[in-house]
Amino acid sequence: MEITKRNKFVEFLKNYWMYVCVGVTILTIAIIIGVVAGSQNAIQTGNTNLEFSLPMNDATIVKDYSSTHLQENPSLNQWEAHLSIDFASENSDVFAVLDGSVTSVSYDILNGHVVEITHENGFVSKYCSLAENPLVKEGDKVTAGQKIGSASNSSNSEADLGNHLHFTLYLNENPVDPNNYLDLQNK
Repeated sequence: MEITKRNKFVEFLKNYWMYVCVGVTILTIAIIIGVVAGSQNAIQTGNTNLEFSLPMNDATIVKDYSSTHLQENPSLNQWEAHLSIDFASENSDVFAVLDGSVTSVSYDILNGHVVEITHENGFVSKYCSLAENPLVKEGDKVTAGQKIGSASNSSNSEADLGNHLHFTLYLNENPVDPNNYLDLQNK
C-alpha cells in the first residue's frame, strides 16, 4: 500500500480559491485607489475638497523640505532637518494657500516676521521671513490666494538665502511636506 503525502497549501487553494481571488482583487483595488488619491493636489476631507494655492507666484525652491536627510544651514553653521520649503521670486508677494483665519502675527530674531493661518481640517500654514508690517492681523479672515505680505530677509536663521519665504505646513500640529499638497511641478 502506497501512502501519498498531501500538500496542505494545494489543498487549501483547491478548497478556498475563490476567497483568495476575491482578497487579491480587493487588495489590488485598494492599492490603486491609494496611489491615485495620493497623486492629486486636492485633498478630500469629509465633505470638503481643499484646493491649495501657491504661496508665491513665479517662485523657485531655494531649499526643499527634508525630514530624513540633514541639510547644511550656513547661517547657523549647522546641519539640520528642514521641515519647510524656502521660496524665492523676483515678485516678493506672499499669498495664503487656503481660506482660513490669521491666528498669529509675530516677530522673532530667528524666523523674522511671521504670519500663521489656521485652516479647516487640521491644517495650519506658517509664513516666515516676511517683510515688516504684514498686510493681515490676528483674527483676520483670509481667502486662498489673498496677499498677506512680502518675502524679505528678516529671518536671521537663513540670512544666507536673502529675500525668501520660509513656508511650513502643519496637519494636526505636525509638520508635513508641502510638496504633497502644493502644485510645485513647474517650480
